[in-house]
Amino acid sequence: MSRPTISQLARALRAREVSSRELAAGALARIEAQDSRLNSFISVTAAQALAAADRADLQLTRGEGGPLTGIPFAHKDIFCTAGVRTTCGSRMLADFVPPYDATVVSRLAAAGIVMLGKTNMDEFAMGSSNETSYFGPVRNPWDLERSPGGSSGGSAAAVAAGLVPAATGTDTGGSIRQPAALTGITGLKPTYGRVSRYGMIAFASSLDQAGVLALSAEDAALLLAAMAGFDPRDSTSAELPVPDYMAQLGEAVEGKRIGLPKEFFDTGLEPASAAAVREALRVYEQLGATLVEISLPSLALSVPTYYIVAPAECSSNLSRFDGVRFGYRHEGAQSLDELYKKSRGEGFGAEVKRRILTGTYVLSAGYYDAYYLKAQKARQLIADDFRRCFAEVDIIAGPTAPTPAFRLGEKVDDPVQMYLNDIYTIAVNLAGLPGISIPCGLSAGLPVGLQLIAPHFGEGLLLNFAHVYQRETDWHVGAPVMGAAAGAG
Repeated sequence: MSRPTISQLARALRAREVSSRELAAGALARIEAQDSRLNSFISVTAAQALAAADRADLQLTRGEGGPLTGIPFAHKDIFCTAGVRTTCGSRMLADFVPPYDATVVSRLAAAGIVMLGKTNMDEFAMGSSNETSYFGPVRNPWDLERSPGGSSGGSAAAVAAGLVPAATGTDTGGSIRQPAALTGITGLKPTYGRVSRYGMIAFASSLDQAGVLALSAEDAALLLAAMAGFDPRDSTSAELPVPDYMAQLGEAVEGKRIGLPKEFFDTGLEPASAAAVREALRVYEQLGATLVEISLPSLALSVPTYYIVAPAECSSNLSRFDGVRFGYRHEGAQSLDELYKKSRGEGFGAEVKRRILTGTYVLSAGYYDAYYLKAQKARQLIADDFRRCFAEVDIIAGPTAPTPAFRLGEKVDDPVQMYLNDIYTIAVNLAGLPGISIPCGLSAGLPVGLQLIAPHFGEGLLLNFAHVYQRETDWHVGAPVMGAAAGAG
């Protein structure tokens, strides 16, 4: 399966070896031919894409445009798109058409990106397997019986299968990095505040962050440069300049110190995944970096902390979906109370209801101090652990997920086991740090991800470390033959 990167496509477009319309038409044909098996798209915007491609071709013919002009792309269906259905993977918003674009969408459109459609996702980004979507589960192109991870599983599967070269995702507790690891691609979660959240439908406002899923760190750098920057419409947006991420790629890592948290390599990590990560770290040693064992003693608190903070914020954010103003509305209610109950009861799925109930409980009178306030204190301890470690090391490394892709249905009836799949990623969101997952090997024929974590606003360092590794190895080049690993243990 051919999977050209954005950088390769940009060079071909500039050389007029291919047109943007040809790229868009080819991608649309692949989606039509293959996505019935993956279910990675909720909406495909063919006419809109071809029109945008034609505009890009005119720009390129005039010698205008930038490195993203004419590149086919997809957005996770959590970003508002003017005139295009935005569902959040939920029945509640199944017919919602926003009147405006999210900042991420408008900035990438201004950079010349050609949107092909909106990708499937766990309902309201709540899930780690892309099985909670109202539109059905997404399947992993490496093995169609396995999960691509979540909540950005549709974007990850579409990129891994070569339907599009890149797509947006969102990461609240690992929802970009974990799907990237399970599908063998690159997934970047920037620092909280680096990319605007305006027009990104909220799950947990203090944790949600927009990012990208791509084939390489170089492509992620190109996309982040277009997406990042202060947005006055987002009160959480950082008013800081955006560095030249591309200029930092290729810098030597010799003399850099890589921290290895001992808690990342405990008994919960599958042995073959651990071996792949260790082998990846040896590449950095050969390039002159030093490996240093560190400790994040509060890491064990990250999952219980997250599953108090995130549901509390979700309970508040999703209270607006009441069947009155917009979204799904139960017809035939005899009272306002019945309208609320029926609309929310029918519009939300089981996982969303579970988190709303949990969040409402921990915020209720008598329990706020016992749960929510303590969780916020634990969150501070987790952030302090990272701050202390970054005083000793330049970057932190470890596994992205404890196992490779698990089978669809395997964990859906055991929420705790599902939640533990994010054990290595959640702490990064609680601390607001940037993280990236890059492919570093295989376990039983399924991809394994290496996670790199940098200090706040250290995306340049992070992308460079990922790029240097990908320059020395070819794990990011390996593509799935649809479902070839089916039956792998």
